[in-house]
Amino acid sequence: MVSKQEQENKLALIPKSEKYIEYMLDVMIKLPRTEKFSIGTEYKQSMYKMLNKVMILNKTKNLNNEKEIISTLNEIDAELNTQRIYLRIMKKYRWIDAKKFKVSMELIYEIGKILGGLIKYYAKNNKK
Repeated sequence: MVSKQEQENKLALIPKSEKYIEYMLDVMIKLPRTEKFSIGTEYKQSMYKMLNKVMILNKTKNLNNEKEIISTLNEIDAELNTQRIYLRIMKKYRWIDAKKFKVSMELIYEIGKILGGLIKYYAKNNKK
């Protein structure tokens, strides 16, 4: 049985992810033209894949298959790590400024904290 707090954390991922994606789309628009269609496209695909997994996770609230939930959480986390790497590359080559980098990383951090709590919760309960 999923606790009310963990269900709220799952639901909190949706607006946090939406806010993050909206911000990043604004950032992507301002990338240099050549990068907009290379790293920008890869970044967007990763964000949309992450959002899809968040929506799948939200629909698993009635399932008792905690291994599947942990797997989905790990897939979301992997996409976030990929996006962190893309951001570091964009900052290194000065395609984004330090302020946009910082805000983006903070938004990812917020999502990561929720994910970490959910992974910890399900991993602990999966051992039983």
